[in-house]
Amino acid sequence: MAGRRRRQGIETGQKKEVREKKMRSDLMKKGFERAPHRSLFKAMGYTDEEIARPLIGVVNAANEIVPGHIHLDLITQDVKAGIRMAGGTPVEFPVIGVCDGIAMGHAGMKYSLASRELIADSIEIMAMAHPFDALVFIPNCDKIIPGMLMASLRLNIPSIFISGGPMLAGKLHGKPVDLISVFEGVGAVKAKKMTTAALKQLEDCACPGCGSCSGMYTANSMNCVTEALGLGLPGHGTIPAVLASRHRLAKHAGMKIMTLLKKGIKPRDICTLAAFKNAIAVDMALGCSTNTVLHIPAIAHEAGIKLDLNLFNKISGTTPNICKLSPAGHHHIEDLDTAGGIQAVMKVISALGVIDDKAITVTGKTVGANLKAARVLNTDVIRPLKNPYSQQGGIAILRGNLAPDGGVVKQSAVAQAMQINEGKARVFDCEDDAIAAIMGGKIKGGDIVVIRYEGPKGGPGMREMLSPTSAIVGMGLDKTVALLTDGRFSGGTQGAAIGHISPEAADGGPIALVKEGDIIAIDIPAKKLNLKVSDEELAKRRAAWKPKQPAITTGYLARYAKLVTSASTGAIFKD
Repeated sequence: MAGRRRRQGIETGQKKEVREKKMRSDLMKKGFERAPHRSLFKAMGYTDEEIARPLIGVVNAANEIVPGHIHLDLITQDVKAGIRMAGGTPVEFPVIGVCDGIAMGHAGMKYSLASRELIADSIEIMAMAHPFDALVFIPNCDKIIPGMLMASLRLNIPSIFISGGPMLAGKLHGKPVDLISVFEGVGAVKAKKMTTAALKQLEDCACPGCGSCSGMYTANSMNCVTEALGLGLPGHGTIPAVLASRHRLAKHAGMKIMTLLKKGIKPRDICTLAAFKNAIAVDMALGCSTNTVLHIPAIAHEAGIKLDLNLFNKISGTTPNICKLSPAGHHHIEDLDTAGGIQAVMKVISALGVIDDKAITVTGKTVGANLKAARVLNTDVIRPLKNPYSQQGGIAILRGNLAPDGGVVKQSAVAQAMQINEGKARVFDCEDDAIAAIMGGKIKGGDIVVIRYEGPKGGPGMREMLSPTSAIVGMGLDKTVALLTDGRFSGGTQGAAIGHISPEAADGGPIALVKEGDIIAIDIPAKKLNLKVSDEELAKRRAAWKPKQPAITTGYLARYAKLVTSASTGAIFKD
């Protein structure tokens, strides 16, 4: 209730401002009473003319630790130029960002998902303390995108998104490579399938420059979802970071925010239930990261829309997987862009009736109007409906006595041999112990690795587990070994990796009751995940179970663990 009152309070305050003032920013700049405020603006070099215009907040996530954000100052300059060309005054402010790749495999990853809420809260603070007339959001990577999306819907003032764009794939011996190639190379070296010299060569060329890592990983998945949702202009999700067209798009985004302001089009006008269904359909057609199943419900929550996990399975059942980008396939985001991008994907699947073409977008037009010019330019990258990779979408929600509230798998990246599988549980109470066992050669074909106490509360922070899954692939075990966790996976994960198992171990979920050697049955086509242990035995184990002491008891993560809800609800904070 508190969260709902907060959102209603923000919106009610905005409606009152619209009635009483022409511009939201007048609250801090209009009238003789605001002379001190204008004086402070003038201390920063703003002129009377600039102050008189609409003030547009420009949320810049640039920093020097995230490859996808290293160039965002340039994108920001383009956005500000567009705002000025259209008669507004840009006012830039920063936001934090974690590089999931650099934070991977150590305690730093506990802070990644947790940063999403801080990002949303910090933007709310800036936009309420300084009542901007509209906002332009400039994200590019993992949790920054959903954090910004959550803020935009919470604040509900005219907003537009312009990402920094994807990284180009690297090239080695004439073949495309990317960050995941390097992660998998670590496992290959451990299995003596690659030399350290070859790994160094791969390391040097896999990430050739700025941009979000080049496959259909979490960052690119969320940027594509943002475009499908209607909050980014066509091209937002796929135009590479290094192309001039990315900079032109940024200028257009700066100009377009002034149109949205003039027309009074706000994020909640765009992000209706129909728009979220459009985004999920595109998610399924592309085979996006399983992290979208965390973020889309959390974003919808800020708009007052509840998205049940069953909706993902429902839409997956009617939306074929028509793209396979790395890690599921050999194509990269640059290939999707030249094949027609997200608009072409939407046009293909719209023939199935899974796209609501009446939904409005930041173009000021409907989805249907936007799609008139869209076309597929490469049917190898965007397959036609008559030749999909699979009749179902890229993600599946599994349920059973091991995951009563659901678990998530990127089914489009699972080998056929692992779609239906039984194996013996190899149980680890943290990711680090599992990695040591995998790298130490203690995991064998037929094993099912269970990593628990890594959920939102138990981690705390729900670590992304690219290191163990990549090691399994690199060591050639991906067609014989599955991995289950109440933590989560990178969009770069492939293989039978099932995450978000809910309830999590820290909440006493069934995953906490699994013992070494238990038989686990996975049936992805049937959407089932079961522990083959009797109800009576599980009841005995539950009676003996005791909560595990949290790994971190101080600072932000300790507060996060007390507030965060289950992965099945998007790991949002309690109301």
